Amino acid sequence: MNVFDRNMKRKQKNWAAALQDAEQYDYLRTEVGSRIADRVFDVARTFPLALDIGCGRSHIAKHLNKETVEKLFLIDDNEKALKQTPETEIPIHRVLADEEFLPFKENTFDLVVSSLSLHWINDLPGALRQINHVLKPDGVFIGAMVGGETLYELRCSLQLAELEREGGFAPHVSPFTAVTDLGNLLGRAQFNMLTVDIDEIQVHYPGMFEVMHDLQGMGESNCAWNRKPVLHRDTMLAAAAIYKEMYGNEDGSVPATFQILYMIGWKPDSSQAKPAKRGSADVSFGDLGKINELSTTNKPKKK
Repeated sequence: MNVFDRNMKRKQKNWAAALQDAEQYDYLRTEVGSRIADRVFDVARTFPLALDIGCGRSHIAKHLNKETVEKLFLIDDNEKALKQTPETEIPIHRVLADEEFLPFKENTFDLVVSSLSLHWINDLPGALRQINHVLKPDGVFIGAMVGGETLYELRCSLQLAELEREGGFAPHVSPFTAVTDLGNLLGRAQFNMLTVDIDEIQVHYPGMFEVMHDLQGMGESNCAWNRKPVLHRDTMLAAAAIYKEMYGNEDGSVPATFQILYMIGWKPDSSQAKPAKRGSADVSFGDLGKINELSTTNKPKKK
């Protein structure tokens, strides 16, 4: 699979990180990073060594503490953003490397996290296998990536405008992973005890051009190989009008929906709980509707 131009994505991210007001575009990453941290806190243990893949300006670490994570490695291929990661109470080691090729040995980390980075990976199944490889047995991976329904308002508006003005359309929003595929991908990467859930974050903007401006500031512009290099002015104006007409709010603003897929997977270990053996149940599925009746029958009689 070679869907994305990784070199172009690297340039987009470095350009965004060099902006003087770069932090004002971090609102989505900060919010999702805090929700990843909440899931880390839900695991009742301390992680001696953790890894953050595609860390950006360290949007997860700022929400963690040293009682939960004792040492943290940050990895990103965006040198400017990596240099901008702030110091925290957790000892941090920064590594400039491509997220598609993790430079770590097997069984290294107790925890791996990733927030809004994996959707630009060409070989997602291979990346998940690498994450499993660098985790210690009974280590956990907690990640978030944008899902297939992300920016559907922008996608539909651009397609309709191009059909109207140019007689056809090209993809302007990158393809994203569907939630129905995520559990299967994690299972194929040898993770178990899987959890996958969906969240939607809706942000309101003055208009379509502000949506596209902020995506550029986030470094989240389209980098698919089959992207169309130029959008005509008439098509853009038509798309903005369609966006406001189809999705606009009463106050004149327009929404942009980000579908966030959260995933948790554990590396197998002999200490983990295992399902009971087949045929060991005391109650059959056919009797579940009578469970109250059975419990009443089995109560000891009062003397």
